[in-house]
Amino acid sequence: MSVAENIKKITSTIPARVKLVAVTKTYPADLIMQAYNAGHKTFGENRVQELIEKQKQLPKDIEWHLIGHLQTNKVKMIAPFVNLIHSVDSLKLLKEINKCAEKENRVIDCLLQIYIAKEETKFGLSFEEAEELLHSSEFKQMKNIRIIGLMGMATLTNNEAQVRNEFSSLKIFFDKLKTQDSRLTTLSMGMSSDYTLAIEQGSNLIRVGSAIFGSRT
Repeated sequence: MSVAENIKKITSTIPARVKLVAVTKTYPADLIMQAYNAGHKTFGENRVQELIEKQKQLPKDIEWHLIGHLQTNKVKMIAPFVNLIHSVDSLKLLKEINKCAEKENRVIDCLLQIYIAKEETKFGLSFEEAEELLHSSEFKQMKNIRIIGLMGMATLTNNEAQVRNEFSSLKIFFDKLKTQDSRLTTLSMGMSSDYTLAIEQGSNLIRVGSAIFGSRT
């Protein structure tokens, strides 16, 4: 199927409350334009350099999300245009985003990345670290960032029960935080291999690449 057909298929099978981020990591601009021409405007990149190059090449009304691990020294490169950063995993990184956003006279929306997988290669805050960050005086003084929710990645496994439990644990934590702060509206869980399970467990933002653009080379 074509890129346009894949997007149509996915959007027709997910609830209206769920937003689709088309993940463009390693895919060329012409493939992304196929999705854009089909009416899709929200794209996610894992790497800062790739994001910058594509943002320059592609239409300016695209909503760009940074979904991969972000180093503090690269924040300034995306601060002028990024719409949402999914991968905030430390107070140090949040302070840098706030500083760069202030220089750009912007408020940048962010998600706290929570570690829910049983894999050491994944990044993220523990539930306790996330609560400590949100209650810290340093965070409360930041005026140029807005935490609008949480992001988590499940373990890469065929064990559906494990994946479901990991997503469920994040949804329970998200609901707990939401009772304390109504600005928390976004729960980003689910990729090409597990987004149906993520939606079942309450995700309202999914990150899908290969199911739209095909296998990566």
